Amino acid sequence: MRKSPKAPSRRDAVRMAALAFAACAIAPRLAFADEKTVAAELKKLYGGKPMAEGKIRLDVPEIAENGLVVPVNVEIESPMTEADYVKAVHVFAEGNPQPGVVSYQFTPACGKASAATRMRLAQTQDVICVAEMSNGALHMAKANVKVTIGGCGG
Repeated sequence: MRKSPKAPSRRDAVRMAALAFAACAIAPRLAFADEKTVAAELKKLYGGKPMAEGKIRLDVPEIAENGLVVPVNVEIESPMTEADYVKAVHVFAEGNPQPGVVSYQFTPACGKASAATRMRLAQTQDVICVAEMSNGALHMAKANVKVTIGGCGG
């Protein structure tokens, strides 16, 4: 005959709750990127090269009611010829745990430098798009997205 396991006592339940609370209290909190983190990522990619404004159309909503699915569309002005084309595009989010959201590679065969995706935003923050041209020039665009919870400010 098999014995059934003994139900935990009230004392055991309190101990388990205390251990769970302690684990949550001392566990590292989820760290978010910031402007400096994004700047460090850009420095890794491009050193201290200057970035011009313009040429990039970054289309993100001003207010996102759901931070889990925020649409992002990028389009870069370029003739996309062998002599002049967009080489790469990187999208960053300053308030996410990982600042790099997505990167795209383009060739003249693409015909057009545009892309669309959805991203997750943890909180209200700036979204930054950097385009690297075939001649080495860099262009940047920035937009603020306010993430709300159920339509209320966030």
